[in-house]
Amino acid sequence: MEQIRQFISAILAGFMIGMGGTIFLSLDNKALGACMFGVGLFTVVVFRLQLYTGKIGYVPFEKKEYALELLLTWAGNFCGTLLIAKCVQNTRIFTETMLHKVTVMAQTKLQDNLFSIFILSVFCGILMFIAVDTFREQQGSTIKVIAVFVPVMVFILSGFEHVVANMYYFAMANTWSFHTIVALFVMTAGNSIGGMMIPVYQKVFHLKA
Repeated sequence: MEQIRQFISAILAGFMIGMGGTIFLSLDNKALGACMFGVGLFTVVVFRLQLYTGKIGYVPFEKKEYALELLLTWAGNFCGTLLIAKCVQNTRIFTETMLHKVTVMAQTKLQDNLFSIFILSVFCGILMFIAVDTFREQQGSTIKVIAVFVPVMVFILSGFEHVVANMYYFAMANTWSFHTIVALFVMTAGNSIGGMMIPVYQKVFHLKA
């Protein structure tokens, strides 16, 4: 039952990240869109939904069983992004303009070389850990909101790669291929390494139990 709950929570998390992506695609102002994308992550952390990039950083502090939880989370996030992409595609907001925008985004990402994708994913993983851990550990509503929205804006405006967000964009653009799957796994690896960099440092120097 707990694994079912985790999987459903992960679907919801993927859905909400897709919601953020939908907002981003709907706005012409990139900076405003990047800010509003943060609604997705804010929902995830407030309701403690299962998001892969929000959980991977805690591997150094967890037991081996955590690996199954991460696998369920990744799969659930994938299903959630596919679900919201299909929903949006059947609404009036899915215009030719939106399709063109997301197709260009997806093609730009997929035409990049895998090493570049990996590095950009590491950068994003670092920011996601900062956002989630600061929200969890710090007191005060102001710092919590800043911790979520600023890292999200930075990773979007900088062109860093977030595997779950890209699941949504690839689904919206329907750019599925073997190369797309490979790119997602590279992004997953990069997000994972980036997300664990600070926690490993904390673990090695006994800065966090």
